Formats: sequence, structure tokens, C-alpha cells
Amino acid sequence: MVGGHYTYAEVPLFNSLAELLGSSRNNYDKVGHFVQGFVPALIAREIILRKNIIQGSGWQFFFIISFCLGFSAFYELIEWWVALASGQGAEAFLGTQGYIWDTQSDMAFALLGAIVALISLKELHDRQLAKKINHQQ
Repeated sequence: MVGGHYTYAEVPLFNSLAELLGSSRNNYDKVGHFVQGFVPALIAREIILRKNIIQGSGWQFFFIISFCLGFSAFYELIEWWVALASGQGAEAFLGTQGYIWDTQSDMAFALLGAIVALISLKELHDRQLAKKINHQQ
């Protein structure tokens, strides 16, 4: 909601951070892309574990990370297609702020979000699922 209100390239707190760090770029969109990896990772893990789709934690991790990267890449393609269809230049629509690696860094932040979610919440998630399974039996 904050990014929608100000536009992602103009969020005041991140303008201040950019000034403080000597950067010309407002990086608020990176928060959104981090969440774009974090949330789908948790959802995918929940489905995989509840439905017992993939055996082995290594394969689960690999699939979830791949899913999140695919999701992020598809989102970047949608942004590009909308920019082409709207007739606006990619720079104006996508808010790259002159950063030629914006798409790649967006996907890297989604990857980071997915990894952080899987590593930091695995134990808590496993405990919650175990409680739910024990409660249902």
C-alpha cells in the first residue's frame, strides 16, 4: 500500500536512506521483491508438506526455490509486457531509475526472500504442522 501511494520510486523513507547512503536510487521496490520470494516460499512449502508431494528436504528446498524464481521471472515478464502494451517506455513504467540490472536484482531479492523464509521459519513451520496433524488425529 505504501508503494502504491507514493509509487515505488518515491517512498519518502527510502529517499532519505538513499541520500544518507549517497545513492541516487530509491530501493523500496527491493522490499517488495524480497516479500515476493518470502511469501510464495511459505505457501509452496505448506502445500508440499501437507499434500506430501515431494520427499526429502533437499528436493523440497530445491523445488520451492525454483518455484519462487519462476514466479519472480514471470512477474518481471508481465511488467515488461504491460510496458510494451501501454506504449510507455520501459524506464517510465518499470521504474528502473536508470539501473540496467534492475530486473536481475529484483529476481535476486526474491531469491533471497525465499531462502530467508525457508531457513528462518523451517523449525517453526514444522512445529505448527506437527501440532495441526496431532490435533486432527
